[in-house]
Amino acid sequence: MFVAEKATGHLIEVLDTQALFDPHIQQVTGSLHYGEEAQDPEPYAKSGLAFPSGEPLPVCWTDPNYRRHR
Repeated sequence: MFVAEKATGHLIEVLDTQALFDPHIQQVTGSLHYGEEAQDPEPYAKSGLAFPSGEPLPVCWTDPNYRRHR
């Protein structure tokens, strides 16, 4: 699954989508897709990621207490 870095807009291929969906995990491992080839995997904070369209990630993916904020 691809997401984008908020600061640069560069695409990141998330290698572990389960970690992306788990609100208890604050970082995901991904490969930056910039230039001619994908870079080596590295950790990225979920707080710095968004969908390629610019939409933020769902709160249920980033905040383990999202149900209590109603």
